[in-house]
Amino acid sequence: MSIAIQYKKSQVLQALRYHFIKQSEIKALMIIVNVYAIATAILLLYKKIRPELFLLGSVLWILLMALFWYILPIWFYRKTELFKYDWSFGITENGATLYSTKGDASWEWAELTHYFESPYFFHFYFGPKTFFIIPKENISMEEQHEIRGFLKGK
Repeated sequence: MSIAIQYKKSQVLQALRYHFIKQSEIKALMIIVNVYAIATAILLLYKKIRPELFLLGSVLWILLMALFWYILPIWFYRKTELFKYDWSFGITENGATLYSTKGDASWEWAELTHYFESPYFFHFYFGPKTFFIIPKENISMEEQHEIRGFLKGK
């Protein structure tokens, strides 16, 4: 199966948001900040702390959300040339291949550590931070189902 890939900036930014939010260290940081905000809200309600500590937690929460939801995806998109090219993605029994005018890449399924789906993309991971996204837009529902079955089998 061969699929033509063209990236749309808004969809790629959304996929990058999913990628960053799913990282374990970012999840842990978000949990810590949320627990801090809830604890300071409760303590403020019972007048055990001054309002500045609650304000600090709120500012931290807003800064983290801005960083992980807006700044990091935009920065990563601008830094990565990959999303500016048209690709051809192929799936075989042994692995997958990518072709572009700028180069090509291939990998075997044993190298794939995990995958997940977001609304617009399949996310393929080859390590904790090494990933590639395949848009679903040019893939028919039957082909998407075939890809899911193929990946579950591997």
